[in-house]
Amino acid sequence: MFIQTESTPNPATLKFLPGQTVLETGTADFPSAEGASASPLASRVFAVNGVTGVFFGNDFVTVTKADNVEWDHIKPAILGAIMEHFQSGQPVMAGEAIAPSGHADHDGPDGEIVVQIKELLDTRVRPAVAQDGGDITFHGFDRGVVYLHMQGACAGCPSSTLTLKMGIENLLRHYIPEVTEVRPVAV
Repeated sequence: MFIQTESTPNPATLKFLPGQTVLETGTADFPSAEGASASPLASRVFAVNGVTGVFFGNDFVTVTKADNVEWDHIKPAILGAIMEHFQSGQPVMAGEAIAPSGHADHDGPDGEIVVQIKELLDTRVRPAVAQDGGDITFHGFDRGVVYLHMQGACAGCPSSTLTLKMGIENLLRHYIPEVTEVRPVAV
């Protein structure tokens, strides 16, 4: 098994490509080791000292490290943990665990606007940020403000504010006049 790595716009995050499917559908975000019990793979990666976050996409694993740790010191152990997992035959998600991702539900008067927002996120935004090892999901819409949850490499990325304001906000405002602003949320 050969696992490729790619850098991301976030210097604290690296994208690992195992050459096979990680998640069939959706994404899974583990911003801390506490929630990793739902995934044998995430648990294995968090066992590497210095790992602070794990994120799964369709064909990649994104790992975030602590600021005081160098990639040269932990990358071999992470590669080993990922390889060990896929060779073990264990599932990526334990038992009936579902990948905890996707857009938040919205049941308010702005239902049609929210459908348009989610459609644009799914077709224009999410594929682009997946290339960088992350994901952005809809969290809410209130009085013209769209709230988005940034995951994987996008969470804590130095360029995330620029991505939100100059990219996503401009895109949504262009297609949906009711949108006035985009803000990140921490979940």
